[in-house]
Amino acid sequence: MADDRKTFLLRADPSLWKEIERWASDELRSVNGQIEFILREAVRRRARAGGAAPGAAGAQESGGEPPAGA
Repeated sequence: MADDRKTFLLRADPSLWKEIERWASDELRSVNGQIEFILREAVRRRARAGGAAPGAAGAQESGGEPPAGA
């Protein structure tokens, strides 16, 4: 089965990176797996708070820009 996940470059502050490494280690995940977990949780919480539902049209392709007026 082909891996359909997107690949992208992420620049992070070194102190943030260290915290994510520690968190990932505590939960027996890779840093990549931990970042994916954090992102999934954020999307789930947003959906529960009345934001766009996960998988909604355009939700994953917004380019990461904040909404106007934010």
